[in-house]
Amino acid sequence: MTMWVDAIFVLVVVTDLLLLSSSRLGYGIRIVAVQGALMGFLPLLMHHAALTPQVIVISLGGILLKLLVFPWLLLRAMRSGNVRREMEPFVGYSYSLLAGVGMLIVSFWIGSRLPLAIPALWPSVLSMAFFNIFVGLFVLVSRKIALTQVLGYLVLENGIYIFGAALALEAPLLVEMGILLDVFMLVFVLGIIIFHINRDFEHLDIDRLSVLKDWPGPDEPPVPALSGNIRET
Repeated sequence: MTMWVDAIFVLVVVTDLLLLSSSRLGYGIRIVAVQGALMGFLPLLMHHAALTPQVIVISLGGILLKLLVFPWLLLRAMRSGNVRREMEPFVGYSYSLLAGVGMLIVSFWIGSRLPLAIPALWPSVLSMAFFNIFVGLFVLVSRKIALTQVLGYLVLENGIYIFGAALALEAPLLVEMGILLDVFMLVFVLGIIIFHINRDFEHLDIDRLSVLKDWPGPDEPPVPALSGNIRET
C-alpha cells in the first residue's frame, strides 16, 4: 500500500499547485473537494493491515464532509455571492505558483530534519502535512475574496488531517471526529458570514471592508459611500 499512499501524496501536491495557480472559484472548490476525498482514503490505506471501526469511521466521515458537504456549502455561497473569479489577489497567480514550489522544497527539508516518533510512519507524511499547512496559510493571507480564504482554511485542515490519518490507531476517535465537526461548523458559519457580506456590500472582497467607518453623529459630516457598494436602506 505504500505505492498508493505515495500516489495520493503526489496528487495532493498537484491539487495544491492547481489551487495556487487558478482564479476560478468553482474550479478551486472542486480541487479542494478532490483533495478532501484523497484525504479520506488515507487512513484506510495507511492502516489496511489493522483496520478497526475507528479507522473506518474517520475515513468515511472525512470523505462525506470533504467531498460532499463542504463543496455543496461553498458552491451555494459562491452562487449567492454571484462571484466566479478572484481577479486581483494580494499575490499574483504566477508568483503564488512559484511560492508553492518553494514551500514544497522547504516542507521536504523540514520533514527530513524532524525525527519520526513512530518508526513505521511514512517519511513523507511530515513533509506533506507541512506543505498543506503552508499552502493553506499562504492562501489565507494572499487572497482577498472571503470564499477563497475558506478554501485556504480547508487546505490547512487537510494538512492537520494527514497527521491524524497517520496516527489514527493511536489518536482517540473522539479527537478526530471533534476536529471534523469543528471544521464543519466553521465552514457553515463562514458561509453565513459570506452571505451577509454580499447582501450588505454587494461584493466579497474583504480588503474593501478596511475603509469602513462608524456612522457619523448628528454634528459630523457624512461619510462618503464606498463607491456605491453599500446598499441604500
